[in-house]
Amino acid sequence: MTSTTHTHSSTTLLPGDPGWEAAVSGFDLSVEHRPDVVALPRDADEVAEVVRAARADGLRVAVVGTGHGAPPGGPGTVLLRTEALDEVVVDPVGRVARIGGGARWRDVVEACAPHGLAALGGSSSGVGVVGYLLGGGFGPMVRTFGAAADRVLAVELVDANGTSVRLDATHGADWFAALRGGGLAHGVITAVEIELVAVRTVTAGGLWFDAADAGAVLAAWQAWTRDLPDTLTTSIARVNLPPDPALPEVLRGRALVHVRVVHVGDALDDEARRVADPEAAQALLAPLRAAACPLLDSVGVLPVTALDAVHQDPTGPMPVTEAGMLLDRLAPETAEALLRVAAPQRGLPLALVEVRLLGGALDAPRGDVPFDAVRGRRSAAGIHAIAAPVPGLPPEVGTAAVDAVLEALAPWSGGGALPSFAGRGTASSARIATAMGPDLLARLAAVQATADPDDVFAPARRWDPAGSVR
Repeated sequence: MTSTTHTHSSTTLLPGDPGWEAAVSGFDLSVEHRPDVVALPRDADEVAEVVRAARADGLRVAVVGTGHGAPPGGPGTVLLRTEALDEVVVDPVGRVARIGGGARWRDVVEACAPHGLAALGGSSSGVGVVGYLLGGGFGPMVRTFGAAADRVLAVELVDANGTSVRLDATHGADWFAALRGGGLAHGVITAVEIELVAVRTVTAGGLWFDAADAGAVLAAWQAWTRDLPDTLTTSIARVNLPPDPALPEVLRGRALVHVRVVHVGDALDDEARRVADPEAAQALLAPLRAAACPLLDSVGVLPVTALDAVHQDPTGPMPVTEAGMLLDRLAPETAEALLRVAAPQRGLPLALVEVRLLGGALDAPRGDVPFDAVRGRRSAAGIHAIAAPVPGLPPEVGTAAVDAVLEALAPWSGGGALPSFAGRGTASSARIATAMGPDLLARLAAVQATADPDDVFAPARRWDPAGSVR
């Protein structure tokens, strides 16, 4: 799509146009987009026009929503931004939402809440719906309701020929199965339909401890997680916070341990929506509070619209250097290794090292598709490391820091990683390939060969028929 195709139309930007710099930027400031043109389609028909025009001009299509984890769109590409496709329509009787391909989870949360319904979004409502679902969807209620990808009922997309296609368990079933956790779309997703859960309120929040108590807290957390009910999802993180005046004074500029919890009560309201059971949740948390005295305790009853308060993920654009890995088991030695590598005196430039407990409802795949693309179902936990966004820090220093974390915990891992938490680069792709395994990779490669035989789309990685990710 050259300047002669949609020259300065309302949906096209060229280098130097007003709005160009904002259009080639996203949440992850470490990703540099250098496309030939940016397309801003307003509906599925315009998406189809963009894809057809790109093919005619010999350009590839790189798709970006919020820019969380988006691959760089380089020369020879059209950067297609989907944020205008943000409509959310809720069917409260059927408990289904139809969500535009550019919507963020906050759009969905706000549309569902008046009906006492919730979608299985992630720890930050600012993340895009589509990218999260493609990676499986491991959110703050994953142990109670399973992977968000399992709740996808249908996908509407524009394929490599510029044709609108609807996929579900009976139409294009292999492609549909690949979209539910396989990490890649091989098209431009313009809408998804997902099943909702009936939840109004939860007991949730965090316990903040000084890093000096990390050994006691992590040991208590690990022992505590052995017998947790599926109604509770939790993670623990070693966090280094900046001296930001927006933070509570007791946390500013400190090395900390943050235990995150979301408890979904069994009690129902008069519309059969689950509501918080604070007494049960607080009883479950007693062993953690006995391990050390929290600096700050924010656990309480929250509406599902306020789940961002649990993890408190950054909301503004920032450079992201991250890596992740699945853990097959948790042992006392696992905690000791994590404490050594993330200790403040080690001096690694880390913003966060988190262990997310898996299991519970995640273990059981939904059997309505030919194969299951969601990995991590039998894993004990996921590890996620993020380098501190220090101005002027060379990228290789941040990469070395997050790699050091994975290396320290490798003895308790089979070497696999989830697509959404793996990070970028060859090593990350190798970890995803390990988690997928040769049989699933072969099926994903077959979907890719059928869906995008001419390599029209420029994804973060591609499945190789030989059984690897590149």
